[in-house]
Amino acid sequence: MNIQFADKKMLKSCSDPLLASKAWGQRGAKIRQRLDEFRAAVSLKDIAMLPAARLHPLKGNRSGQFAVDIIHPFRLVFEPVGSPNDLNDVRGNLDLKKVKTIRILEVVDYHD
Repeated sequence: MNIQFADKKMLKSCSDPLLASKAWGQRGAKIRQRLDEFRAAVSLKDIAMLPAARLHPLKGNRSGQFAVDIIHPFRLVFEPVGSPNDLNDVRGNLDLKKVKTIRILEVVDYHD
């Protein structure tokens, strides 16, 4: 899969192990592991097959975004990149096999 980042700060924090550790402490290594899993995947369907990642769609004001587990309670939040015509199935639902690019938005505990 291809990975984009919401901004340069997120790109730098995710690309440099030292910056990842500085920004997120012990979560930095797990974030880099998840990013490696995304890079190795062909599509988002492959990530859905990893039980430890626990891929799940978000709701409410985060509709259209997804998250994978990092270290409880933190999640790596991202969105699929592409037009609905390219990513949806014939019923209008997102087809995970068609998602080949994502944009990393943030690392957050959104349960507060």
